[in-house]
Amino acid sequence: MAKRDYYDVLGVAKGASADEIKKGYRRKAKELHPDRNADNPNAEAQFKEANEAYEILKDAEKKAAYDRFGHAAFEGGMGGGGGARPGGGQGDFGSAFSDVFDDLFGDFMGGQRGGGGGRRAARGSDLRYNLRVTLEEAFSGLQKTINVPTSVSCDSCKGSGAEGGAEPTSCPTCSGLGKVRAQQGFFTVERTCPTCSGLGQIIKNPCKSCQGAGRVEKDRALSVNIPAGVETGTRIRLAGEGEAGMRGGPTGDLYIFIDVAEHALFSREASNLFCRVPVSMAKAALGGSIEVPTIDGGRGRVQIPPGSQSGRQMRLRGKGMPALRGGGSGDMFIELAVETPVNLTTRQKELLAEFEDLSENNNPESSSFFSSVKSFWDAMKG
Repeated sequence: MAKRDYYDVLGVAKGASADEIKKGYRRKAKELHPDRNADNPNAEAQFKEANEAYEILKDAEKKAAYDRFGHAAFEGGMGGGGGARPGGGQGDFGSAFSDVFDDLFGDFMGGQRGGGGGRRAARGSDLRYNLRVTLEEAFSGLQKTINVPTSVSCDSCKGSGAEGGAEPTSCPTCSGLGKVRAQQGFFTVERTCPTCSGLGQIIKNPCKSCQGAGRVEKDRALSVNIPAGVETGTRIRLAGEGEAGMRGGPTGDLYIFIDVAEHALFSREASNLFCRVPVSMAKAALGGSIEVPTIDGGRGRVQIPPGSQSGRQMRLRGKGMPALRGGGSGDMFIELAVETPVNLTTRQKELLAEFEDLSENNNPESSSFFSSVKSFWDAMKG
């Protein structure tokens, strides 16, 4: 049976443009795909016919040969620049379908194809900078200048990578696509073009300052605003302050990760602060007022109730850390640590011994504990 005209197969007019041919094939591929035509026994053959037609008409040289000689251009001795496989009549299905797949899904999958068949210049990498601040700085916030080693756009070539700022040329190996294809049976395998490293462009006369990269290594001084209330793990993003892109590509971002140093007096949980304050045994027993530090450099007074034990906490409202995104401040908790006296004089020991003799009913926790111990031992004997 004679082959159908390739233009008729794709449903386009003779002399159709490359864009019209691609749209026609896309339409036919969707319409005739075997997965969508399980009840049509001819769908697979028609689908392959459309693949063959597109494989010929998408190539400018093959299309010109077909327009002049028809199907005879790819049969017998006519040649025609490497057309369909002899006797197969199915064309390069993998290449044809991959081409349209790229067109449909390339941008969604992160492809870099540009409007003219070339690739966009590679975006610069994001950078990370670890910044250590004190708890006082985290409380009040600050503006800090940091030095970031990074890549910046080359001044000599204005980021183009070419000497004198000349425009790069399309890569001859991949025709500007940044990738090359190899046919393996039914499938087409793609890999990054080895000539242009996936950029789709080459530079014939590289810039001497940057060796064609379009960027150079340089330390940059940046002023960073650290808001009040930051804590360890807080991330600050500076858009466009990362590494410069290759050959004029967009710049990456700089991410500053905050690490708040440990403090000698305060520990922190979210927006609350904790301060462990030692008190004498007498002060804890008798009660009284003590003076404590606050993170803003001020002083606060706390009243200790008589008979306070180690671990007891008192709250100073609003004396903690400010919330990072507003909403007031946390609280400060004073935790008592009752201290046992050491290095006693003879007189002090005598007084404590006398006090011990008079303290039969002054230690309820001890009395309760040893009563429980006695009950435990009695039960074990029984």
